[in-house]
Amino acid sequence: MLKRELRQQYKNLRQQLDDNDIAEMSMSIANQLISLPIWEKTYYHVFLSIAENKEVDTENILHVLAGKDKEVVVSKSDFVTRQMTHYLLTDSTKLRKNSYHIPEPVDGLEVPVAKIDVVFVPLVAFDIKGNRVGYGKGFYDVFLSKCRQDVLKIGLSFFEAEQAIEDVFEQDVKLDFCITPNRIYEF
Repeated sequence: MLKRELRQQYKNLRQQLDDNDIAEMSMSIANQLISLPIWEKTYYHVFLSIAENKEVDTENILHVLAGKDKEVVVSKSDFVTRQMTHYLLTDSTKLRKNSYHIPEPVDGLEVPVAKIDVVFVPLVAFDIKGNRVGYGKGFYDVFLSKCRQDVLKIGLSFFEAEQAIEDVFEQDVKLDFCITPNRIYEF
């Protein structure tokens, strides 16, 4: 299927989920993450979920990272330049939703992309080769292309993999893992 078809299909599937489904599946995803061999790293970039889009709730992942005493990085998006600026998430970080309902840090200690070791990547759908479909703005492809070669890219999805995304582009950055409530995909 094409990205735009998958985007529509999976957005529709998400809309059928209720708050209990989202909470249970998000917890299962966080529990699956614990078994990944990623915990010797230091800086973990986490997207802050857009509740209105019924995304995987990353709150449980934030608790896991805090419990493991990891440095958590969150981003602020510039919709004109399609760039993201990354900030250390601390107890004093103030968050505010932007016009797209994305919780973002108001300000804080900026973290260079080169420091980031692991990125939890939002997505709408993905395939068995590690390709992903996002919202179509390209923020994460630009961000991931600037990361170190060895950065681990971990997608989070309520749904299982598609066989193939037909219109993958050369600049699309593949995932290393994708976690669903029932399975860990490694690419």
